[in-house]
Amino acid sequence: MRIDAHQHFWSLARGDYGWLTPALGVIHRDFGPDDLEPLLARHGICRTILVQAAPTEAETAYLLDLAASTPFVAGVVGWTDFDVGNGAERIAELAGNRLLVGLRPMVHDIADDRWLARPALAPAFHAMAEQGLVFDALLKPRHIAPMLDMLQRQPDLACIIDHGAKPDLARGELSAWREGMTALAAHKNVFCKLSGLVTEARADWTLATLRPAFEHLLGAFGPERLIWGSDWPVVTLRASYAQWFGATDALLATLPNAEREAILGGNARRLYISQRGRN
Repeated sequence: MRIDAHQHFWSLARGDYGWLTPALGVIHRDFGPDDLEPLLARHGICRTILVQAAPTEAETAYLLDLAASTPFVAGVVGWTDFDVGNGAERIAELAGNRLLVGLRPMVHDIADDRWLARPALAPAFHAMAEQGLVFDALLKPRHIAPMLDMLQRQPDLACIIDHGAKPDLARGELSAWREGMTALAAHKNVFCKLSGLVTEARADWTLATLRPAFEHLLGAFGPERLIWGSDWPVVTLRASYAQWFGATDALLATLPNAEREAILGGNARRLYISQRGRN
């Protein structure tokens, strides 16, 4: 089963997408299941993981409602406020919906770069581990060090790094990123999404642009902890769904079929779906 482990839906009229401005052009419109379904069918993708795009529980409720009526959505990565005093209770309540498979604070938009390392967040992370939820880490390279600090205190929390922590492919400055990703991969409960790379590259990206980051992620996490996602529709800022899928196909071409299929679906099923007791 092939799974797109990172896609979004949104409705602009909802009004809580602070980052989604008219300056973003082609993605400044509504996107829903009817837009994505033909793309999935064209590429043999059966299921998806629907990921939050607004820092509100209202959007999480909206996504869970969409997932309940959309057969191809296998689960939702939502949002809740980790900083409130009843954060752990809110997480437990949200986890009562079995379609919720993870939570994602929008770390790269939080003013405090050390936010992840705050000891006060420990009850929220502990509640996630207890509920079998995945922590989706939306990082940039500067957030890797505090993420490592958090992981030292949360050894039982299943985590996945979104978009490979957004390496600077536009400038090709990957040295510190490589070191950080190697350190994250040393934690065996940490997975990494092979997604979002083209939007960190220049508009004229090629396969050669992506390959250094891909090869490092594959070497660090191995095929058993890499998970493919499209980041649709954000990906369309740099590539069509077909172009990104084709680039992935080329990057994975030398791997044995079992490893390719793990990255393209098996690992996502194991991380997101199986541990929540869903099929």
